[in-house]
Amino acid sequence: MLTNEQAKENLKKYGPNELEEGKKKSVFQIFLEQFKDFLVIILIISAVISGFLGDVESAIVIFVVITMNAILGTVQTVKAEQSLNSLKQLSAPDAKVVRDGQLMQVPAREVTVGDEVIVEAGDLIPADGKLLTVASLKVDESALTGESLPVEKSLDEVPEGAALGDQTNRVFSGSFVTYGRASYEVTEVGMSTEVGKIAGLLKNASEKQTPLQKNLDDFGKKLSITILVFCGILFAISVNRGESIVNAFLFAVALAVAAIPEALSSIVTIVLSFGTQKMAKEHAIIRKLQAVEGLGSVSIICSDKTGTLTQNKMTVENYYVNGESICSGEIDLKDPAQRELLMFSMLCNDSTNQNGQEIGDPTETALINLGSLLGEDYAQVREEYPRLSEVPFDSDRKLMSTEHFIDGRYVMVVKGAVDVLLERMSHIQDGDTLRKITEEDRVRIEVQNKHFSENGLRVLAFAFKTMEQEQGLTLNDENDLTFLGLISMMDPPRVESKDAVAECIKAGIKPIMITGDHKVTAAAIAKRIGILENMSEACEGAVIEDMTDEELQEFVPNISVYARVSPEHKIRIVRAWQERGNIVAMTGDGVNDAPALKQADIGVAMGITGSEVAKDAAAMVLTDDNFATIVKAVENGRNIYQNIKNAIQFLLSGNFAAILAVLYASLASLPVPFAPVHLLFINLLTDSLPAIALGLEPHNPEVMKEKPRAMGESILTKPFLTSIGVEGLCIGIMTMTAFMIGYRDGNAVLASTMAFGTLCSSRLVHGFNCKANKPIIFMKRFWNNIYLIGAFVLGWLLITGVLMIPALQGMFKVQTLTVAQLMTVYGLALLNLPVIQLLKWIRTRKK
Repeated sequence: MLTNEQAKENLKKYGPNELEEGKKKSVFQIFLEQFKDFLVIILIISAVISGFLGDVESAIVIFVVITMNAILGTVQTVKAEQSLNSLKQLSAPDAKVVRDGQLMQVPAREVTVGDEVIVEAGDLIPADGKLLTVASLKVDESALTGESLPVEKSLDEVPEGAALGDQTNRVFSGSFVTYGRASYEVTEVGMSTEVGKIAGLLKNASEKQTPLQKNLDDFGKKLSITILVFCGILFAISVNRGESIVNAFLFAVALAVAAIPEALSSIVTIVLSFGTQKMAKEHAIIRKLQAVEGLGSVSIICSDKTGTLTQNKMTVENYYVNGESICSGEIDLKDPAQRELLMFSMLCNDSTNQNGQEIGDPTETALINLGSLLGEDYAQVREEYPRLSEVPFDSDRKLMSTEHFIDGRYVMVVKGAVDVLLERMSHIQDGDTLRKITEEDRVRIEVQNKHFSENGLRVLAFAFKTMEQEQGLTLNDENDLTFLGLISMMDPPRVESKDAVAECIKAGIKPIMITGDHKVTAAAIAKRIGILENMSEACEGAVIEDMTDEELQEFVPNISVYARVSPEHKIRIVRAWQERGNIVAMTGDGVNDAPALKQADIGVAMGITGSEVAKDAAAMVLTDDNFATIVKAVENGRNIYQNIKNAIQFLLSGNFAAILAVLYASLASLPVPFAPVHLLFINLLTDSLPAIALGLEPHNPEVMKEKPRAMGESILTKPFLTSIGVEGLCIGIMTMTAFMIGYRDGNAVLASTMAFGTLCSSRLVHGFNCKANKPIIFMKRFWNNIYLIGAFVLGWLLITGVLMIPALQGMFKVQTLTVAQLMTVYGLALLNLPVIQLLKWIRTRKK
């Protein structure tokens, strides 16, 4: 123990017992970072030059668009990582320490190396340390190790380098005492504790861009460069034809603004935002927008066991009475032996369950909960047969005994480990009779115990002994016992886990269990829910400890269950799959899961049982802790990606049509078909509204029949680009047909007006073409998107107003059209629908 002076010196030497937090960026810094994008930089340069040349309208439009994008990006990013703050909450606010020979209470941050800390049931462990004294100590370390049961602690030395869950002579910050009491010497504080190491891993674990982010970044750069080159060529052609340099440049800038889909990132953000609202209603809260799309392309789900695939609640599975194994659902309390086993399991028991608040060891609460299910109130049983004396549970002898007055006799009830109790048995209850236990009886009991254990079940044996009179029980009384039966328990799988795993496999996703629990227990759960078929697919973390990263990459495809793993192992497994080209989701609920949740492409935390650390490190939080919700989220992610792809197809094919029209006019020495204001109108209204509406297309369950996209697959596949080219060509032909009809009498303004009206209307109609890759003109799906219908009606009213209202005609540089000319514009625009639908029908027939 330390003196107060020594404690002060150590506090200076080792620092306070708290976790360090990295420096965070200011909101303004985050806002400025939104302008780093290559496409945005090009647009800013264009806007500045346009403003200097007098085209203030174009400059304002460009700045408004990119500022809106930056604000949206900032709002999302400002939801900064709070993992370290949440880890701090795991530290106990106060701790009991012995200094100068006196027990005192100090703030947990002042606990230092060398302190002697006293803990008892209900206390949170304030710092890591080695045990000095132990009295039946059990510690819940599930947040750190993933192990579902409290760990029995002792003073026995453990081998060097033992797994965290096997270090039974040590206690760790972030865990709490469920039973007994102890004192320990503090060996590590702050960032040196196991929780501190996890905090360090969180700092170092890198967050991944989703495939869509990568594709759009790459696509934006290539498209911008291509369009800028094209606009440069067009500028040179215009100047060569006698156009003034200023007008030629302004038109080139306007064309660049129209052709570059700068609204794309805003549209993607809006679509993802709507997607998050839909998913929130289905119990999946999205913390990072791009996770919606990324989840749809996941090919590996690495899941924690405890609390994720299981209920994180010990439950009785079987009774073994009178030489017969009975499922918990088939227990018959009319049978005297079964009733007696239930009653004894509630009497030799320290746990309580008050208004759903369970207090005590999980194995003991499982026993009283079974009584409640069978209509027996443990409190009434204990009131009827009060405890007269006891020998408390001890981790060394692995037994607990209590004395009661039952049916006119004094009875000692004993429970404990099967191997220990068998050595103390002299009799066995067989039906209504008691007889001497035989070797054959012992073998049968051992075989049954082995069968339960191999299936991942925790087993307790129960025995009793009739006492001659009431007496204070001693250790010597725990002999010459009569065997009554066995009770097996486990943390059972969630009801929905099996179906969810099957859905994952059907969708081409490989589910993997990664847990800190024992291999036998983990494999038993994995077999039940369909993750594991053969035990050769299960291994312990120690197996991968000395593997190189390259060896691990070759190893992971053959393993479905990893047991007794550390946080470092989890990160390595996730990285190994990522290095193999897979997109990885990691689910979990404990502090020990947080680094892997952050490292994974998509981290998924449990909302109810999950620690705040896990939630903050994750990209998605399940509010119902339902593994099946992940499958629904995958379906939503795939649909959202498809909708975004449809929106991109709409934007690019329309922009390509405008470029083709301008290119044709330049090559044919015709007047420029559009004024700069036309292109800005198209860009702001007839582009954005239908594109957003396409992003909100109702979801189609058919996407779950497809395999996940390959990680390196570009959004701009050959078929996708072909569709853009063909559809853009159709719209371009209709647009230039309208231009040539208006230009028959040499009226360039009329020709430009008809081309502008046709291009705008065509793009509105084209929104319906982009709903799906196959023809849908005669399907119900054609009319199922009210947002797209609304965008079409609003866009049509706007373009008609510009063409027909005199006050707007001067502003938009158009002239009045006759009814015949207006019908020509509408007719050519509508013609795009059957033509493109026919082309889609021909393409699908070829497949």
